[in-house]
Amino acid sequence: MRSAAATAEGDRIRWIEHPGDGTAGPVRVYLHGLGASSSAYWSGTAAHPLLAGPRSLLVDLLGFGLSDRPTAFAYTLESHADALATALDSAGVTGAEVIAHSMGGSVALVLAARHPRLVSRLVLADANLDPMEPLRGAPGSRGIAAYTEEEFLSYGRDEVQESAGAEWWATMRLAGPEALYRSAVGLVRGSRPDMRTLLLGLPLPRTFLYPAADGPLPGAGELAAAGVSLVALADCGHNMMLDNPDGFARAAAAALA
Repeated sequence: MRSAAATAEGDRIRWIEHPGDGTAGPVRVYLHGLGASSSAYWSGTAAHPLLAGPRSLLVDLLGFGLSDRPTAFAYTLESHADALATALDSAGVTGAEVIAHSMGGSVALVLAARHPRLVSRLVLADANLDPMEPLRGAPGSRGIAAYTEEEFLSYGRDEVQESAGAEWWATMRLAGPEALYRSAVGLVRGSRPDMRTLLLGLPLPRTFLYPAADGPLPGAGELAAAGVSLVALADCGHNMMLDNPDGFARAAAAALA
């Protein structure tokens, strides 16, 4: 396990690092979604024969997984991206290929826009592209953001545990309560400009993977016209790298070729 201070207060982001086999090419950075951890969601992908080789960092965003959980941190998409940039600078990373899932994809988009030297290519796995309305009882970020922070810390987290299911809760329980709540609020609010606008305008190779079962991707024509490669992955739900690991590895390897 490696780590680096990511804030002025010394809060540390931690990651699992695959040093690689000397294969030439950019470093790969893997980012997890809300309430997740990169070691749990990305270890199989990073070690897959189609993707193993380059140096790879399986990063836990501040507040999640192995990383510190500061209670004073904002946990907006922008603050996540800036903290991540500080950690990547400390790790000697530039021009990385970023493979990111769900909320991690939103953070990756903001990272690429705010710190372009750090990102050379994006592979987004069912990333959040649009702001959302909070909705009490809805799964994921919309349901969490429907509480006030006081409500979430006093009883909302327990209600979310009941609806999250055992598999998601296995990593969600590791998140700092403030980190989970504020990250959900930040994701629902979105970035400025919003994540879809960032994806359309970034001047680098971009691939967006989504479950084929979800049907056509909203705004697919505009994304394709802007040069975004859209890939519908069969036999999976939102957690596509876990549901169809071989299919995901093939699609990611093609996107990185």
